[in-house]
Amino acid sequence: MARVAGIKDVARQAGVSVGTVSNVINRPEAVLPETRARVQAAIEELGYVRSESARQLRAGRSRIMALLVLDMGNPFFVDVARGAERAAREAGLGVMVCNSGQSPAEEAEYLGLFAEQRVCGVLVTPADATGRNLEAFSRHRIPFVLVDRVASSPGYCAVSVDDVRGGSLAVGHLLTAGHRSVAYVSGTGDLHQIRDRREGALSALERAGLGPEALVEIPSDRLDVAAGRDAGARLLGLVPRPTAVFCANDLLALGVLQSLYAAGVRVPQDIAIVGYDDIEFAAAAAVPLTSVRQPAVVMGRMAAELLLQEADDEDGTHEHRSVVLQPELVVRASSTTPH
Repeated sequence: MARVAGIKDVARQAGVSVGTVSNVINRPEAVLPETRARVQAAIEELGYVRSESARQLRAGRSRIMALLVLDMGNPFFVDVARGAERAAREAGLGVMVCNSGQSPAEEAEYLGLFAEQRVCGVLVTPADATGRNLEAFSRHRIPFVLVDRVASSPGYCAVSVDDVRGGSLAVGHLLTAGHRSVAYVSGTGDLHQIRDRREGALSALERAGLGPEALVEIPSDRLDVAAGRDAGARLLGLVPRPTAVFCANDLLALGVLQSLYAAGVRVPQDIAIVGYDDIEFAAAAAVPLTSVRQPAVVMGRMAAELLLQEADDEDGTHEHRSVVLQPELVVRASSTTPH
């Protein structure tokens, strides 16, 4: 196997010092055009690639931004990653995307890896409801920003969506359509988003003069399509059966829709469905899905921009911000009975 060319090989080929090669790479404006052209020709001829790991050791920080999400199988988080990647690329950084699988233990392992790699910063949707993982990580003095989570402390930045309002929009829409009993297909109660969406649903019921018993919760350990199918089967077994269902995300809603379709239950004539996130698949479902849209790409981009601001803060003047974006109800066929 041929030896990989190093910076000394480039210097020897171009007839310059190692320092001059370094300047061409890092501060090209400081090198005479003729010398710069000679060094660049040597770099191209030898196929030299700068050692990023060596640069990291000298600088104490890498050019990688980490993104740790709950579930990369959820298109919502893919959109968050897309927004973060755009902001990172504009700043000359790369993004390392990792998946905690909603596991606090896996989250802790990834945070440890980020500290070892000295990433420039971390965007994280926490899986650990206690906050202990992030508290331990903060000792490494690597900036982090919460994504899709309201900050519980003024000590860090966060970008989230008003999930209480989102839940209220979803159930308020169903109540306006005449429904008086609504099932809520939720996920684990450890997630703030799930609790906030439930709170919004209950507030909509209260405004309509209905008690909390009008919301029938069908909990789930996961937030995927398979869990939605299971929830749909349980929904079909309820007596009396709610006439509408609000799902904590679109993957659950698509699973419920599949289960109802297989049982011959008509949507929305027999049961109306509203999801959450408005992923791309929502509009393409067999019955296009009404959903509460989250501005996921905007969320990812804003979180990355806040992280970059904090990472570049050398004089300690950065002020932490908690940005709360507004959701939007997108009405489609799954909740509107044809006239």
